[in-house]
Amino acid sequence: MTPRSLTDRHQALIERYSYCQLGMTPQRFYAKWGVSQEAIAAICSRSLSTVRCWFRKGRSYRRPTPTDLRHLALMDFLLDHFEQLPQDLTKALCLPSEDMET
Repeated sequence: MTPRSLTDRHQALIERYSYCQLGMTPQRFYAKWGVSQEAIAAICSRSLSTVRCWFRKGRSYRRPTPTDLRHLALMDFLLDHFEQLPQDLTKALCLPSEDMET
């Protein structure tokens, strides 16, 4: 398979994304959506024990990585806007369209 050529618009999108400070804390995500810590672990591909450390105080607190914060921000965006996404885009994002219609 031959790689696709990047246009100037593609390059500009990569540049914008690279410097984007997209992030949402687990506490903010939890407060907004009321999901379980298990769901947050699944979104971030982390163990439940790691996520529990994000909600602790004191010495047992562990800070989520920038990647974790980005995963939560992207999921927040999807939850806020999934009804506006075209069906072909939801399929490209691995979201079954029949689940999205309910």
